[in-house]
Amino acid sequence: MNWLKKVFQRKQHSQKNINSSRDDRQSNAYELIGGEPVIRALAHQFYLQMQEQGRASDLLSMHQAPIEESEQKLFEFLSGWLGGPGLFEQKYGHPALRARHMPFKIDKEMRDQWLFCMKQAIEIEIEEVEHQNVIFMAISRLADNMRNQ
Repeated sequence: MNWLKKVFQRKQHSQKNINSSRDDRQSNAYELIGGEPVIRALAHQFYLQMQEQGRASDLLSMHQAPIEESEQKLFEFLSGWLGGPGLFEQKYGHPALRARHMPFKIDKEMRDQWLFCMKQAIEIEIEEVEHQNVIFMAISRLADNMRNQ
């Protein structure tokens, strides 16, 4: 998680109550943006945007399982990805995102729908614009790497 560590490291020393299950080698973006409540709200808002935005209808149609299950998995992934507890890894092992998404057709349009929903969620749930921008840039690279078409 070096991509976030560089941006947030100047603020890292001012944080006193860092979650003890966090890997100290990672960024503390998790704590800086508000910890579990904000990450949970971000995951919820993402799926809410997917359901409410007509632009994301193809993306929504890909989700067979109840949305709540997908939302919980996204929350668990984002928790560890942003430097908090590695909840996803504890339950499912290494994320191996590309392999997990290989059964789905993910082209430029699908990536863009996903990023559209995530950008909306980030802007709604994360207060500081600097944090919004850094997290969106990083997650955009991750989303682009999921393309398989």
